[in-house]
Amino acid sequence: MVHVLGVLLPDLQYARQALTTFYGIGNKTAHRLCARLQVHDRQKIRDLTPTQITELASFLASPSTASPLRRMPLASFKYKPPPVSTSIEDIRRRVLEDSVPGPPDTLKGLKIESEAKRVVKENIAHLRMIGSYVGKRHAMGLPVRGQNTQSNAKTAKKLNRVTRFG
Repeated sequence: MVHVLGVLLPDLQYARQALTTFYGIGNKTAHRLCARLQVHDRQKIRDLTPTQITELASFLASPSTASPLRRMPLASFKYKPPPVSTSIEDIRRRVLEDSVPGPPDTLKGLKIESEAKRVVKENIAHLRMIGSYVGKRHAMGLPVRGQNTQSNAKTAKKLNRVTRFG
């Protein structure tokens, strides 16, 4: 068993599936994390190297300060092969100048566990404070998204009870 930031990751689970045990990480984000950390989707937690586990823990601890994406820029459509007498540094500089910047890093603003829970609570508190319909439903412990209340509101009342008095 591997502990990462206080969360137990089961040894026999695939890495992509195990990452979804963190609050705030779903399937799509887990897939992006695996791609960023160069972990194969079908690699199990027990097969991860200590370096990969350390990278995962350090990235999840502070995604905003993580190292930038590792990418080898591809030659652009206007690429022309360099003359034979050019040095390797000149070639690298030329490729970097011609390359198109990649997509923005969507994992930089990742919030997990207590940060994500805090954001959700703040959003609910804001809705209650401004007196919106959804906020009032949260305050009464009723279903928020238009579900039937005559027969199946028990679950919503049970789940929303915490926010009613908090």
